[in-house]
Amino acid sequence: MKIAFRPKLLDCLPGYDRAQLGKDLAAGITVGVLALPLAMAFAIASGCSPTAGIWTAIVAGFLTSALGGSRVQIGGPTGAFIPIVYGIVAVHGFANLLGATMLAGIFLLAMGLARMGQLIRFIPVTVVIGFTNGIAVVIFMAQIKDFFGLKIDSLPAEFFLRIKTLAAYAHTVDLPTLGLASACFAFLLSYNWLAQRIAILRRAPGPLVVLIVGTLVSFLFDLPVETIGSRFHGIPQELPGFGLPSLSIHDFGKLISPAITIALLGAIESLLSARVADSQIDDRHDPNQELVAQGLANIAAPLFGGFAATGAIARTTTNVKTGGRTPIAGIIHATVLLGIVLLAAPLAAYVPLATLSAIVMVVAINMGEWHEFVELKRYTYNYRIILLATFFVTVLFDLTIAVELGMVLASLFFIYRMSELTRVERRPLREEASEPRFLYPDGSMRVTAWQLFGSLFFGAVNKLEALLDPAAGHPEVVILDMTQLIQLDTTGLEGLESLLDKLKKRGCTLIVCGLNSQPGSLLYRSGFIDHLGDDNVCPDLSHALQRAYILLPDLMGGSEEDY
Repeated sequence: MKIAFRPKLLDCLPGYDRAQLGKDLAAGITVGVLALPLAMAFAIASGCSPTAGIWTAIVAGFLTSALGGSRVQIGGPTGAFIPIVYGIVAVHGFANLLGATMLAGIFLLAMGLARMGQLIRFIPVTVVIGFTNGIAVVIFMAQIKDFFGLKIDSLPAEFFLRIKTLAAYAHTVDLPTLGLASACFAFLLSYNWLAQRIAILRRAPGPLVVLIVGTLVSFLFDLPVETIGSRFHGIPQELPGFGLPSLSIHDFGKLISPAITIALLGAIESLLSARVADSQIDDRHDPNQELVAQGLANIAAPLFGGFAATGAIARTTTNVKTGGRTPIAGIIHATVLLGIVLLAAPLAAYVPLATLSAIVMVVAINMGEWHEFVELKRYTYNYRIILLATFFVTVLFDLTIAVELGMVLASLFFIYRMSELTRVERRPLREEASEPRFLYPDGSMRVTAWQLFGSLFFGAVNKLEALLDPAAGHPEVVILDMTQLIQLDTTGLEGLESLLDKLKKRGCTLIVCGLNSQPGSLLYRSGFIDHLGDDNVCPDLSHALQRAYILLPDLMGGSEEDY
C-alpha cells in the first residue's frame, strides 16, 4: 500500500507572496492572542496547570499547521476534551495523562497512515450532536466550583458524585468570586451586541478582552478571589523540560481505553473542524494527512508537558475570518504564544480563575447545538432515540460508552430500516398464465416468479422464506428476478443456497435472471452458479420464462415450438 505524506503547507508555498504573508500574520497574531485565555481555561478546567495548556497550544498548534491536511486548521486544547482529561487526571494522575495522550497520538498516526480518515464520516450526525451537547453540559457543570468560588478541594469526575458534592458545599459560595464571574459571563454573552456599538471591541476577541478587564478589575480593587498565582504559583517564564513521561507496563494496560477515547474524539473533532473550514475557504482538506498531523501533535505535546489536542473549530473559524489562508497563520499563532510565555508569563499570575471559568462556560454554551432539541419533533423516533441516548449517557456516564451506544443504536436502526426496504414480491404472470404448459390440470401455476428489491443481507435474508410458503403453491419452476437487487452479502448468499437446496428436494428448479454486478460477482465467485447451472441464469424475465418452458414436461400436449 502506498502511503502518501504531503502536508498542505507544501501546496501553499509555491506562489506565496508578501500580501498573503500580511494576512497570515494578522490572523496568526489574532488567533495566538485568543488562544492564550482558552488554553489556560481549558487546562484548569481539565484538572491541569495553565502551563500545560499553553504548551499544548504551542507544540500541538505548530505541528497541526506545519504537517496537517488543512490550509487553515488551528490545533490545541479544546473544550471537548475537558471531561475526558479531567476524568483521566482524577483516576490515573497527570503523569498517566501524558502517557495516554502519547498512546492516543500513536493510534491517530496509525489511523492516518492506514487511510482511515474517511471512515470517521460514517459516524451519524445524531451521535455527533448527542455527544457534543453532552460534553457541553459536562463542561458547564465542571465550572460551577470556580464560578461560585466553592471551597471544594477536588471535584469528583463521576456525575452523581459531582452533583452530591456541589450540593453539599453550596453554602460555601464566595460572593466576590460569584460577582466577578457573573460580570465576565454576562459581558461575554453580550459581546457581539456590544461590538456592534463600540468600535474598539470589533478588533479584539471577546475572551481576550474579558481576560484583560477581569484581571484589571481584580487587581485594582484587590478582590479576594483565587488567581492563577495563588493556586498554581504563576506560569514559568522559561522553556519546559523535555522528556518522556514515566509509564510502567502496569499503567499501560489501564490507559488503553482512555487513549482510544482521546484518539476517537480527537479524530472526530479535528475532521469536523477541517470540514467546516473547507466550506469557508472553498477548499478540500486531506483527512488522512490531518490524522497523521494530529497523531504527531499528540505524541509531541506530552514531551513538553502538554496533553491532548485536536483541531479547534472556534480558533480555526477566527483564523479564516481574520484572513488566514495558509498554514503559515497557524505557525505564527504558535510563535505568538511562545513569545507571550517568554516575555509576559509573570502577568498571568494575576488572572482570576473566576474569569477563566466564565470564559469556559460561554464556550460550552456556544459549542452546543441546542436548537436540535427544539427540532427533535420534526424527526423520526429513531433519530430522537439515538440523539437523546447519546446525550444522556455522555452527561451521566462516559463519552466512550455514549459513542459506542449511539453507534450500536444507529446500526440497529439502519439494519431494521434496510430490512424494511428489502422486499420479496410475487410477480404475476398474466399472459403466461394462459400457456397450457405453465398450468396444472387444476389451473394452478407450475411456474412462479418472484422479484427481489433492495439488499439481500443478514437483516433481510429471512424474507426468502416466502418462496417456500405452501400458500405459494407447489411450482416445478421458481424464477427469481434480481434486476432490482443492488447488494448481496454472504448471509444472503447462504440464504439463496439454502433456498436452492430445499427447492431441489421438492423437485423444483430455480432460475435467476437480471443479475446486477455485485450480486452476480458474488454468486459466480462463490460457486453458487455452478451449483445452479449456467443454463438457469438468464438476462431477463422473458428469457427465464423461455427456459422454464423448456424445463417443464408437457402435461397437456403441445411442443416447445408452440412457445
